[in-house]
Amino acid sequence: DPHYIQARPSLIAKVRRAALVICSGADLEVGWLPLLLRQAGNPDVQPGQPGYFNASEYVEMLEKPASVDRALGDIHPYGNPHIQTDPRNIAKVAAALADRLQMLDAANAATYKQRYGDFSKRWQSAVERWTAAVAPLKGKQVVTHHKAWAYLENWAGLVEVGNLEPKPGLPPSAAHLAELLDQLKGKPVAMIIRSTYEDAKASEWLGSRTQIPYVVLPHTVGAVPGADDLFGMFDVMVKTLTEAKP
Repeated sequence: DPHYIQARPSLIAKVRRAALVICSGADLEVGWLPLLLRQAGNPDVQPGQPGYFNASEYVEMLEKPASVDRALGDIHPYGNPHIQTDPRNIAKVAAALADRLQMLDAANAATYKQRYGDFSKRWQSAVERWTAAVAPLKGKQVVTHHKAWAYLENWAGLVEVGNLEPKPGLPPSAAHLAELLDQLKGKPVAMIIRSTYEDAKASEWLGSRTQIPYVVLPHTVGAVPGADDLFGMFDVMVKTLTEAKP
């Protein structure tokens, strides 16, 4: 769960030695990354320095709240931070990261430029393939466990009609699930989506009572078998979405 990483001494040591720290940003890591940066005491990777790379600065943020009220749950003031589920965002971040690497390590700038060029060509080809594959999903209604899939929905044209969490970051409750079950009556919901780190009980409960298929999507590299790199992550994601059946 990217919201709740423990700031272990081993991580502090890695930050202390790092030339570059990369984060999603938009306060996704607010519960643990600032502590790591303070404890490490590495001036080169503090916010505002070239060694600190905030990926959310290079994409268009979705779901920016008009106001921030903690009574509404885990609301992120800069917008939804789960930017990595739209492959077009990966392309934007990759371009910015390649530039940053060339600046930080000028002696190897040609290598970074060449490797980015290779990645960019392969990525663009893959994005076209994935976009064609998810085209039939446009307009399909989905329920998600956590509001972590806004960028996937924006790319694939999915329509989110409910969440298993009563408020972002709060565990599903029996009362909320019963209310959600009533709200979904008669709606042609295509699937219930959750991440690997989220408890399966709520999606299984709702799925068993509605016959809506529940699927587990990789939210990051390594989250599920086959998601061994970014290409594998989206291969698995697209395959899971397009093959979901009641």
